[in-house]
Amino acid sequence: MIRITLIGSGNVAQHLIKAFTKSELVEIVQVYSRKKENLASLLDYDKIVNDFQELKEADLYIIAVSDKAISEVSRQLPFQNRIVVHTSGAASLDVLDSKNRKGVFYPLQTFSKKKDLDFSTIPMCLEAENTFDFRVLEALAKSISNAVFPINSDKRKALHVAAVFVNNFTNHLYQIGQEICEEHQVPFEVLKPLIRETAEKINTLSPVDAQTGPAKRHDSNTIESHLDYLTRENQKNIYKLLTQSIQDDRKTF
Repeated sequence: MIRITLIGSGNVAQHLIKAFTKSELVEIVQVYSRKKENLASLLDYDKIVNDFQELKEADLYIIAVSDKAISEVSRQLPFQNRIVVHTSGAASLDVLDSKNRKGVFYPLQTFSKKKDLDFSTIPMCLEAENTFDFRVLEALAKSISNAVFPINSDKRKALHVAAVFVNNFTNHLYQIGQEICEEHQVPFEVLKPLIRETAEKINTLSPVDAQTGPAKRHDSNTIESHLDYLTRENQKNIYKLLTQSIQDDRKTF
């Protein structure tokens, strides 16, 4: 049994609570939240604390807060020489206070409070300062996921940057697509089978091989027609930038 304490009450923390609650190998000792009511629906109220001085001993402490708060939270922990990890993809191991043994427990996924996830498929990227602590993290990760990887801070940053492109930026393009549909009174739902097929194709094709469309074909007539049709300047600029990026890729010729 691995006894853990979570620090945080946001999207990542709440999804981890749900995942660990289902694991027979994990005991959630406590969860720290500035507002106890944020977690009242997920845990027994007596396990939720809002004072760092009330934290009990655990095998592992997981800081699941915003990147800018990790360093300060780790400094406030009232103990030493315990395993303390953060869940960030962008922050290095070094942001954690050195009074404790440092590690990273990064679930590479997009988290929304209203959308449940199957944690068994989520890649868990782990880092630790020594072999023993890594084994603890590995055992914890394998208790909820079937995809566990040792990833150092530099490689994790590369993954996080790539994830922003394939997730955050892509979702913003969905938003633009929806805005165009609404502006011209056509249902966005018509595009959803295309969105699904685009995502599913990369299971069998590389993104380069899956690329289609007027930019790939160098269809200047269609491109100019689209630019004329768009009414918002930011949409025109994004269209031009992505079109140029596709055409500049020598693999598309």
